[in-house]
Formats: sequence, structure tokens, C-alpha cells
Amino acid sequence: MTSLRVLISGSVAYDTIMVFDGHFKDHILPDQVHLLNVSFLAPRLKREFGGCAANIAYTLHGLGGSPLVLAAVGRDGGEYVARLAAMGIDVTGIVQCDDLYTAQAFITTDLSDNQITAFHPGAMARAHEAEPKLPAAWGIVAPNGKEAMLRHARALAAAGVPWIFDPGQAMPLFDGTELRELLDGATALAVNDYECRLMSEKTGLPVDALASRVDAMIVTRGAQGSVLHHGGRTETIAAAPIADALDPTGCGDAYRAGVLYGLAGGLGWPVAARLGSVMGAIKIEHHGPQNHPVDRAAVARRYRDAYGVAPW
Repeated sequence: MTSLRVLISGSVAYDTIMVFDGHFKDHILPDQVHLLNVSFLAPRLKREFGGCAANIAYTLHGLGGSPLVLAAVGRDGGEYVARLAAMGIDVTGIVQCDDLYTAQAFITTDLSDNQITAFHPGAMARAHEAEPKLPAAWGIVAPNGKEAMLRHARALAAAGVPWIFDPGQAMPLFDGTELRELLDGATALAVNDYECRLMSEKTGLPVDALASRVDAMIVTRGAQGSVLHHGGRTETIAAAPIADALDPTGCGDAYRAGVLYGLAGGLGWPVAARLGSVMGAIKIEHHGPQNHPVDRAAVARRYRDAYGVAPW
């Protein structure tokens, strides 16, 4: 398949994950939350490379795609950018902000898999300074700084580049009018089932109306697979089987990478959605959002085993 450029607007972030060998519920008194002051000893810590744009680029590049990341990093982001560049990912669209830190999440998890997360956006607030490089086969506007999402969406639409709107955890940044503007400029919408309901509520548009405003809408549903709305039809995409569900972090990004690879290569929406499902399955079998191997021959086998035919 010919490798065509895909523009990926989204975050580049560090994820610092700590594990508390206990249960939050044993240390948080419900009647004292108004003066909460607790400390958790977390003997286990790991730092992962994350962020929506980088996660998508990692998997897309592994498939043989040509992602260009539109993002911003801070003074501590040099190692991350160098890592992406060493893989062969185009990082010329990443802005370096020496007066800020790179976006990062600090996540503390207890033994019941409850999480307390603090997120520092840092340089992400200046991602709008990243300039799209054209031409491109496809683009995606994923969670990023609000101004970056608006600016990159408008630039892609103005240039005639088909693109996916992926609001994700950035949806609270926008009101209903802004979400409708973004939706009307997009070629496709990608959301999970909760985000679909939230977007419907914020825009005042029922689900079928959301789907009618774009060429295609994908709603992911975890282990229940995904639903593809396209061409006036609704198709359920079965989830690809997995061997062991170890870590869901970044599964949605891996899914989107598979979709973008299929679309950029002209494989069509149903094949692209199934490829997304396979990439999500491969990701969930590994810890961290960028530690799963992406081997084209293995991907083709997983696809054939799940859906009966090979994708290429």
C-alpha cells in the first residue's frame, strides 16, 4: 500500500503511573471530604510515553503509514521528540516551548483499580502554533489544546483534507455551538459510546442526526466492538479476539491509527474499522500505550482470523 501523509493534531504527554498497595476507600472518610488531606505511599512507579497524537502516530507508523504530529512539548520534551524521530515519525510539526513543561498526567491507582489523576496541560496550550503541512491524505483532530483543535480543524477543512473529529476527553472544553461547528467541518466523527451520548446532549442532536452530518461516524464500545454509521447504513463491527486484557490505556488511539491507515490506503470504511479493532486488540495485550509490537504480517493474520479475509 502506498504510504500517504496523515496529519495528527493531538497531545504529546508523559504518563506517570503510581500504584498504591491499598484501597482509597480505607483512607478517605466520606464525612470529612470537605477537609480532605491524605497521602498514599506508592512504592511502584513507571513513566510511559503517551498523549493521543503520539499514540496514534506510533501505531500508524508501525503499520507503514506516514504520520505527521501537530503538537507542542515543553523544555522536558526533547527526549520524547527524539524517540519519535528515531522511529522515523515526522516530528517537524511539533513545537518546542522552553518556558513550559510537556503535558503530563500523574495517575495513582489502588488495588481495586480506582484512579486519582491530576493532569497538567503545560505546552499543550500552545499546540495551535503547530502548522499543518500539506498535502495530506487524511487528518485527525484529537484531544489537544482548545485553540489548536479549532485552528487545525478549520485548516484541514479549508484545504480540502478529509479528517476525523475525535473530541474525547477534550469535549468539556467546547459548548454545543462549537461542537456543531467542528462536526460540520469534519468528514467523520469517532467517539466511544459515553462520548456519543454526551455529544448528543451538548449539541442537542440525536445520535442519528450526528451521524447524518458527517460521511461516517464510529462509536466504539469496548469488548462489544464498535458501530459504523456510513452511507445511510449502520454496521456492527465485531471486536477482534484478545488473548489477555492487560491494559486498556491507549486502545482508542490504536483503533484510530488502524482506521486512518485503512482510509489513507483507500481500503474503505468497513475494512478500516475492522483494522482499528485489530489494532485495539493488539494494544490491550500490552502495558502502556506505546509498547505493543506492530508487525504487518501478524496484523494481517489477526485480521484474517477475526474476519475471515486478509486486509491486504
